[in-house]
Amino acid sequence: MTAATGFKRLGYAVAAVIVFGTAALAAMSLLISNERVRESAKAEIRNVTGLDLTLRGDSTVSLFPTGSVSFSDVVLGEDRTREPALSADRLTVRLRLLPLFIGRIEIADVALEQPRINMTFGPDGRSNWSGMIASLARALGPKANRAAQEASFSEIRVRGGTITLSDTVHGVSETLTGADLALAWPSISKSFAATGRVVWHGEPVDASISLSDFPSALAGERSGLKVRLNGNLLKFAFEGAMSLRPTLKIDGTLTADSTSLRDTLRWAGQKPLPGGGFGRFALKAKTSVASGTIALSSVNIELDGNAAEGALTFATDGRKTLQGTLAADDLDLTPYVSTVRLVTANDRDWSELPIVLDGLAGFDLDLRLSAAKIAIARAKLGKTAVTVNLRSGKLSVGVGESQAFGGIIRGSLALGATDLGADFKSNLQFTDVDLEGALGEIFNIHRVEGRGNLALAIEASGGNILAITQSMNGSASLNGREGALLRINAEQMLARLMRRPLSGAGDVRNGRTPFDKLICNLKIVQGKASIEEARLEGPKIRIVLDGSSVIPTRDLDLRGTASLFVTRANDAAPAFDLRFAVTGSWDDPLPLLDTQSLIERSPSAVPLLNALKERKARETVPEVIDRITGGANAAAPAAAPPATEPAAK
Repeated sequence: MTAATGFKRLGYAVAAVIVFGTAALAAMSLLISNERVRESAKAEIRNVTGLDLTLRGDSTVSLFPTGSVSFSDVVLGEDRTREPALSADRLTVRLRLLPLFIGRIEIADVALEQPRINMTFGPDGRSNWSGMIASLARALGPKANRAAQEASFSEIRVRGGTITLSDTVHGVSETLTGADLALAWPSISKSFAATGRVVWHGEPVDASISLSDFPSALAGERSGLKVRLNGNLLKFAFEGAMSLRPTLKIDGTLTADSTSLRDTLRWAGQKPLPGGGFGRFALKAKTSVASGTIALSSVNIELDGNAAEGALTFATDGRKTLQGTLAADDLDLTPYVSTVRLVTANDRDWSELPIVLDGLAGFDLDLRLSAAKIAIARAKLGKTAVTVNLRSGKLSVGVGESQAFGGIIRGSLALGATDLGADFKSNLQFTDVDLEGALGEIFNIHRVEGRGNLALAIEASGGNILAITQSMNGSASLNGREGALLRINAEQMLARLMRRPLSGAGDVRNGRTPFDKLICNLKIVQGKASIEEARLEGPKIRIVLDGSSVIPTRDLDLRGTASLFVTRANDAAPAFDLRFAVTGSWDDPLPLLDTQSLIERSPSAVPLLNALKERKARETVPEVIDRITGGANAAAPAAAPPATEPAAK
């Protein structure tokens, strides 16, 4: 017998088997009643899951060429409420082929089409699934009424499902749509797994959940737990264990990361956080969940390129509250203030953009943060310890101690949302700091160098920065030493004016004025800063200043006296005094000197002043000016009388 002949005979045999099987299956479809198939399928579903199948629609049975049973509009479990815990538009059962040849009905798998899974938690913490979970536990428990050798289906598919979670006590209501899942049912082993995809808030999420001991988990006992979520905005993983007795408890390791925490929070239904930042995010921590509290230990967290370690606790029982302690080496807080605009694009007017702080009202925060270095825009801080507290939309930041600008910063800042926009308070003390760095980086004032102390106590409220400046109240003080005023040389200017009062001040916006002591105390009322004391004392100069500044319009109205000393003995009188005024804007101040006093001090101008004062003076003003300046009238000799006229007697 050749090989070709052997293959031909084998083909005939296979074809004969197929024909025989098809014929047998067709015959069985005629011998087995549809009612028996339906009841057998319902019985096996009840035996495997412990849930009764309630039919509210029609059913169809097909045994040839494949075996299947389809039930429309079904409810699994109790059907006592308007919205059952588990219902579906259609439940389709696929039957095993070989058992049909001997007249047995066995289910290969079950598919739920357009199922609706409703889980509602009441005030006592129990859910509408409590009875169904008990039925599942009895069906899967060791005393389940099922023979050990009896086969059962191990896969349940969910297509286009909707999952609704409601908690009336905590005001939580979430809906997952488009659920396409495959459930690995523990018919042989004790494990349970669900994998597939759901849609939450319009974003698809690949999900995977597994329990190593499903019967124990249903009974409230400890079971291994793995969770994986993978979406466009968030990746989440947990591996550990859970139990339900006496209360819910979960322990394990959690990891999460997101390309944008701000977008993730918005996706989760939270209002956007004010300011900028909150981009790239990653978290890894040991996790413990018990009694509505999520405790994270050995935390490693990254946000916007900043890395920190510590411990966090998130309470969900009642108002959402995050507490914790974090420590970092380097922190860059620039992204969080990058969107804050104090002035307009021309840098001359206060911003009128509305202040929006709605994102602060969604949760409470109590955080202690320490860092070796902190950067805020151009400001560089050294070792810093702060506390951040958020309660009912009011944010307060307490600076325990910050090494900055060569000195120490202490104090507090507070920001809260109001009906008008924002309520702002500050109480900061800068001790022994570099004045040029502190004033320049924080207040954009680059005209003072030296060391000293600063104090700022401000309260204000309003819907934008301009309104904040209009309502500002408080005080500010500066005590400097061993420094200089920049872009002005007052000593040189006074010395020149003392020698030549009418020579002019020259360019007063260059050079520097050294000082031994600088004192400036301001009182702020409704946006107007009034000088209570302002004094500069240098080696040969003293300047005393008075007046005010209108903060909303950024205008100056200052008056003062500058004194030049030959010697700075305590009882020495100034060699030269000059009154002056400063007007204009902060960005372009205009100094004005007391010209009358300068004229009075000029020896060449005294005759002119005397002529003006003597109303009956024989000399006219032009004659006096000519004589002072050496004009033509003064230089010409007196004319001789005519020769023909007789001489005067």
